[in-house]
Formats: sequence, structure tokens, C-alpha cells
Amino acid sequence: MVELISLSDGDNTFQVRVLGRRSPGLLHLHDQLDAEAVITSSFVSGRLAMSVSPADLETWSRALDLLAAGQDICWRDEAHSPAIRIQPHNEEHETPAVHVEDPSSSCVSVFLPVNLEEGWIDEQRKLLGRVLKQWPSEVLEPSPGVYEWRR
Repeated sequence: MVELISLSDGDNTFQVRVLGRRSPGLLHLHDQLDAEAVITSSFVSGRLAMSVSPADLETWSRALDLLAAGQDICWRDEAHSPAIRIQPHNEEHETPAVHVEDPSSSCVSVFLPVNLEEGWIDEQRKLLGRVLKQWPSEVLEPSPGVYEWRR
């Protein structure tokens, strides 16, 4: 298991943990990663299975750039349950905040303010780098529905 996202202030925690390849050796599924979103607080805790594609990792990298620029992000859309929204500064709580929605499966939504230390975005970049190193993309899709191994 390798953490892709880890946001914690000791009281509230949001993590996305990558568990491994979904179907190693099956060309069209080889680069899909099994993962789980984990939320822990004094009020609520939960875990939600999810999968992460190479495209999701690319969009997470771009989302980190937006967060560093002070913009709110939504990583993964409604079609890729769960939808994960992160605010680098929530005005009401005066801290970063995470909002996780699972509209297609459990219909649960959780809002979690997380009092993070400066440099938290750089830490998330390091975690992304570890995931990319542990499970590099090994499959190309030169055209839609056509897959081949990288050489």
C-alpha cells in the first residue's frame, strides 16, 4: 500500500491509498490501480473502494498545481465516484478543507476541514511521485481501444 493523498491534522484525516494493480498482466487493465479513500475524524470514519487510472494521476498532478495557485479543485468527476473536492482555504473554517461525495454508490457526502501545515501541497507531490515510481504506466493506448506494452 502506498499513499497517494494524505491530509491530516491529527484530528481529521483524509487519505487515498493505492493498494496495487487491478489486473496485472491483462493489457487493457494492467495500469488500473485499486485504491481506497479513507476518512477519519472524531465524528465519522469511513472507507470507500475506488480505482485510479493513469489519467487520474495526471489530473491529480494538475490539481496540485491549481491548489498551489490558491484555486479550489475537483479531482475525479461524478462519473468516477467518489468526487473529491479540495479547497486550499475554506473561509468559514480558515483552513484547507476536503469534500468527498459518493453519489453513485453510497450517496454519502463528507465535508472535512483539515488544519494543515505549510508545505502540504509539496508533500502531496512527493506522495504522487512514490505512486508513479511504484506503479509506472506500462501500457500505451495508441488509439481508442487499442493497447500495447511500452518497450
